[in-house]
Amino acid sequence: MDNMTTATLNMVITKMIDAPVDGVWRAWSEASLVKQWWGPRRFTAPLAKMDFKVGGKSLVCMRSPEGFEIYNTWTYTEIIPLERVNFIHHFSDKDGNSIDPSALGMPPGFPYSVPHVITLKAMGDRKTEITVTEFGYNNDQIVALSKAGMGECLEKMAECLSNVGGPSIA
Repeated sequence: MDNMTTATLNMVITKMIDAPVDGVWRAWSEASLVKQWWGPRRFTAPLAKMDFKVGGKSLVCMRSPEGFEIYNTWTYTEIIPLERVNFIHHFSDKDGNSIDPSALGMPPGFPYSVPHVITLKAMGDRKTEITVTEFGYNNDQIVALSKAGMGECLEKMAECLSNVGGPSIA
């Protein structure tokens, strides 16, 4: 057991988004919005099947400019409306069956399951602080890779929500 790593690293990223909490909440829960921001820059999201409830499992896909598709599932463990979403992330096939991250070219040691906590905090009428925490990485390279990707996703989310307009649903 000497080769077992017991220490884990977490990825934490916080961003201020110029949109009310209910808009940011909908960006995590509504397929039409998830498809606008999921994936790094230059990637599209052709699929978002959302089963946004505790015990539900959403299936999302990001597509690279070259056409390579990466599917993920988000299995929800806790949802506190307009405040917090907890889910377990897995890489998957197009049918939502979990697959080993190394099969997609992820770095060695990329965890099979990655718990996520998304927290939202209202900062005035039309601003939301979002914090994404991902747990259980085993090296700094994986943390940096995940932080870069999530940073681009949150940038795309902010742009998407700035274009949504209309009245708040809260």
